[in-house]
Amino acid sequence: MLSEGGSFMKGVLMGGLFCLVLSLLGNLSPGMESSIQDLHHHHVKAPSKEELKRLTDTEMEELSHQVGVYCIIMVQPKILVYWATARDTWSKHCDKAEFYTSESSKAFEAVNLNEKDDWARLRKALMHAFENAGDLRWFFLAQATTFAIIENLKYLVLTKDHTEPFYIGHTMKSGELEYVEYESGIVLNYEALKRLVKVFQDEEKCPERGRALWKLSEEKQLAICLKYTGVFAENGEDSHGKCLFNSKSVDSLITDSMKNNPTNVVEGCCSDLAVTFNGMSPNQMQVMMFGVYRLRPFGHDFHDSLLFYPPESSDND
Repeated sequence: MLSEGGSFMKGVLMGGLFCLVLSLLGNLSPGMESSIQDLHHHHVKAPSKEELKRLTDTEMEELSHQVGVYCIIMVQPKILVYWATARDTWSKHCDKAEFYTSESSKAFEAVNLNEKDDWARLRKALMHAFENAGDLRWFFLAQATTFAIIENLKYLVLTKDHTEPFYIGHTMKSGELEYVEYESGIVLNYEALKRLVKVFQDEEKCPERGRALWKLSEEKQLAICLKYTGVFAENGEDSHGKCLFNSKSVDSLITDSMKNNPTNVVEGCCSDLAVTFNGMSPNQMQVMMFGVYRLRPFGHDFHDSLLFYPPESSDND
């Protein structure tokens, strides 16, 4: 009886392992069509001041008007205070800001997706943004807890060819899969989103309900679907190689820098052109808004060679 029981347990174990392997292969196999060109940028860098100097005034003005950003902000009624803060602070600097909620709320206007599943809700939000983008060609996907400096995002993608697909942020790796961290914000351009919406229709490659034995996060499922279309995660950096997308607050980054780089805390902290931060309280986000957009030393003129004007009828700072 003991030997029979042992054989049974071995069979159960082997069967479970076999199912696990099949599940992984179904979700993570590259399986790309040979006709798709693999566009590996890996590191996407903001233009340097020297590069901008080579552009004429007319070229810079044209570029500044071409870079419009559609902000896709995912919210839930249970984090209403963050929703309110994002609405009253950084999202005003988006050319179009749309809030997508899991359920209806009487507090603020939003697109009610009526969907509890995180991945299914994200898919619906991305499809809605694609269908309502108008002339906007860049999309910024963020959580309500994110704080973003949209002008720095525009500067990052200023000279990028929008006819190529881009999927940018703070890249992470899980096994062989490279993906962009959701907490730090995710940037897609129109070409990447067009390919993504198309592959959403293919349940074999990009199922609405994942086939894995365990639940994959939205950020990983997004990367898998994009990989099937030849679009790969790229790390957004300044011209010195510093990452522009942060999942921590400025306070946390400074604390880390004081420990790891005590002789040069500021340089070791974060980029001057940082696009995002996270992990802040709503009050801290309001303070960030004051520091980024309002506080200026009297008598100093920064002479930026490029200006990004706020959207028409916007009441941003």
